[in-house]
Amino acid sequence: MSKDIFACIRERRSIRKFKPDSISRAEVIRLLEAACMAPSAANLQPWLFFVVENKEIKEKLKEAARGQNSLVEAPVVIVVCAEAARIRDRFGSRGTELFMLQDTAAAVQNFLLAATALGFGTCWVGAFNEEKVASLLGIDAKEKRPVAIIPLGYPAISPPEAPARRPVADVALFVE
Repeated sequence: MSKDIFACIRERRSIRKFKPDSISRAEVIRLLEAACMAPSAANLQPWLFFVVENKEIKEKLKEAARGQNSLVEAPVVIVVCAEAARIRDRFGSRGTELFMLQDTAAAVQNFLLAATALGFGTCWVGAFNEEKVASLLGIDAKEKRPVAIIPLGYPAISPPEAPARRPVADVALFVE
C-alpha cells in the first residue's frame, strides 16, 4: 500500500542506518520507473541510473563520498548520472550546465518520494568526488556526470523528527 503524495513529502527523511534485508529487483525497478516519470527539458530524459549491490564497489563509493557508512550498510545504492549527450545538441551549454541537472534532480526527488511511499529509507548524498565515482563506474564524468548517490534500504531506526522549515510567507512572493 502506498501513501498520499503530501504525506510522503512530509514524512521523507534522510535515512543513514539500514537493516541488512535485501530489496527485490522488482522493487528497485518500480522505484526507477517512478524516477523516469520526472519532467525533463524537451522530454530528453538525461538521466542514467547505476544500481550497485556489489559490496566492494559500495566500499569504494563510501571512500569517494567522505566515508559515509550508509553507502555500505544499504543493500542497494543508486548512482544517478546526468548524460550530457542527451541534451547538448538541443540546448548547448545551457542544457549541460543547467537543464540536465534540473531534470536529474527531479528524477531523484521522484525516486525518494516513491521509496518513502513504499516504506524504504533513502538519503540524497551529494558530498562526493565526481571523478572518483565516475572512474569507479568506468564512465567519463564530463559525459555522464554523477550528480547523486542514493543508499536504499529498510530503515534500521525510526525516522528523525522533521527539521524546521522556513514558512511559506518567508519564501513566496506573490506577483499580481
